[in-house]
Amino acid sequence: MNKDSVDFLRELVATASPSGYEWGIQAILRKRMQPYCDEVRSDVHGNTIGIVNAGAPLRVMLSGHCDEIGFMIMHIDDKGFLYFSSVGGIDPAVIGGQRVTVHAKAGPVFGVIGRKPIHLLEPDERGKPLKIHESFIDIGVRKKKEAEKFVEVGDYATIDVGLREMQNDLVAGRGFDDRAGAFVVAETLRRLEGKKLKVAVYGVTSVQEEIGLRGAHTSAYGIDPHVGIAIDVGFASDFPGCDPKRTGECSLGKGPTLHRGPNINPVLGRLMEESAKKRKIPFQITGEPRATGTDANAMQLTRAGVATALLSVPNRYMHTPVEVISLEDLDNSSRLLADFLVELKPDQTFVPGT
Repeated sequence: MNKDSVDFLRELVATASPSGYEWGIQAILRKRMQPYCDEVRSDVHGNTIGIVNAGAPLRVMLSGHCDEIGFMIMHIDDKGFLYFSSVGGIDPAVIGGQRVTVHAKAGPVFGVIGRKPIHLLEPDERGKPLKIHESFIDIGVRKKKEAEKFVEVGDYATIDVGLREMQNDLVAGRGFDDRAGAFVVAETLRRLEGKKLKVAVYGVTSVQEEIGLRGAHTSAYGIDPHVGIAIDVGFASDFPGCDPKRTGECSLGKGPTLHRGPNINPVLGRLMEESAKKRKIPFQITGEPRATGTDANAMQLTRAGVATALLSVPNRYMHTPVEVISLEDLDNSSRLLADFLVELKPDQTFVPGT
């Protein structure tokens, strides 16, 4: 992956974007898309949509959500400590002792999630995470009125970590679920520049996926696509304690994952696999025996139905502050999608069995 793309990814990871607070990262994504699209627009829900070749008869929607898990301030006590609730699927076991940023009206406020020292814990408390509603953020103030000068109930907060490079082309960071997908959408649009497309492409960086696939529902209704491809992260199985018998076998560095199952249109799935094989782009296969829990769900059930597929970037330690992905997998994801879209014919039917 070239340096420009890595710098773009680094900027995405550095920008907080919990569900309902996506406008900062969407500004970055709009700027990135604009040189490569005929039009870039945003809707009332906050989705960003980059459009190429809009007049073509077959509409393809790519969707990678840009929101991440986070916190919302629910209560400020008399001493100025901030109590919060989760936005999306937070594991209480990984938040104690973390540095956080509270995204307040006047600007970011640094804080830490406090934790009683192990020396002071009762024997039956040791090794147990606090419940979310028992956890608190310390921003260094002495009382409630002082805290209220900086933060308000309803402000968002996120873990304060950025992207770090590892060995073997791996990177670690917060929120690759689904910075990876939003990145791949933008990179696919970049790769399509100058190519002869026979279909229309609507690249969407969707909002509020972590609280119910909400942005994909509204953007798909507005676009009314014939084809919808979600780009998200998937469970890697190549680390201790992960059982491939439950999740399927998936390793970092072996290419993006394509899926088979009821959420995947069999014609579309087969065409994507054939395109990758033709171009010698590595990919992996995972079975999905039910709804995938991604934007592919929302797109598939839009209006009279959409032919959907899911492309996943293998991800270790999902929904922790140290998610790990492969830059090579990211690069191959946008390559696979761009090559597939160039080959896609406007008269292609996706009705199973035809």
